[in-house]
Amino acid sequence: MNHDVIVVGGSYSGMAATLQLVRARRSVLVIDAGQRRNRFASHSHGFLGQDGVPPGEIAANARRQLEAYPTLTWLEGRVEAVAGQADEFTVTTADGESHLGRRILLATGVTDQLPAIDGLAQRWGKTVFHCPYCHGYELGQGRIGIVGASPMSIHQAELLTDWGDVTLLVNGALELNEEIRSTLERRGVVIDEARIDRIEGHADVTMVDGRRLSFAGLFVVTRTAPSSPLAETIGCALEETPMGIQIRTDAESKTSVPGVFACGDAARFPHSVSLAVGNGAMTGFHIHRSLLWPETIEPAQAESRAL
Repeated sequence: MNHDVIVVGGSYSGMAATLQLVRARRSVLVIDAGQRRNRFASHSHGFLGQDGVPPGEIAANARRQLEAYPTLTWLEGRVEAVAGQADEFTVTTADGESHLGRRILLATGVTDQLPAIDGLAQRWGKTVFHCPYCHGYELGQGRIGIVGASPMSIHQAELLTDWGDVTLLVNGALELNEEIRSTLERRGVVIDEARIDRIEGHADVTMVDGRRLSFAGLFVVTRTAPSSPLAETIGCALEETPMGIQIRTDAESKTSVPGVFACGDAARFPHSVSLAVGNGAMTGFHIHRSLLWPETIEPAQAESRAL
């Protein structure tokens, strides 16, 4: 079967795009590896109508709604390769099956690269977070620690002062000049220069000097990259952002390869479920229009949103 669109990734942005396409009565194949980025979190927050709902429940309910449309095909698996060109793409999965599609949507999401601190990864999504809008309120204006990771940690420390008493744990990862120190101090941020030894308990940070600092929660700026190398192997241009590497897209979610689109965290920032869903829905519109007016499929090659 030659599908109108093959969606690689069945998380929030991919499903949002798919909903627009199946409602336009287009045939869509979703190939999903089941690795949602927020699978480590017990509850999702800041998503209107779904605030406080477990992520798995949101995703399962969305999939049930999509499966009510007869033009949807859902396949659990991992895409290994994409070849061909617009209207003639071939997608190969890990089990060796091939599928034909006119358009490709990369909604693969991203992976988070965490600092190598003992105990940090085990608490990711539970008491260690990246987005204050998603998890800040639940900390009850308690004590918040920012684990230094990149220059964005300074911005994160300033931002989080609306959610609690903030301590910036520099951990040798940041250079703070006098202007930055003055700005942080005016915001009430405590600066701790010592290095972190490990994280234990709920969110207890043991410093190399032996001190133990307890927090309601910790935040860290991760470096992100698309969770699949597909975009690069297809030939899609990538770009550097303050959050890491993402797929370059134009205002219509087109990549640098004609017929290949990208949406969600892999193609935009900042990252949240709400923003991924909105971007996915708009991408669905653009893909449908490219099927109606194929002459518009060429991407705006000069356009880049790199910062």
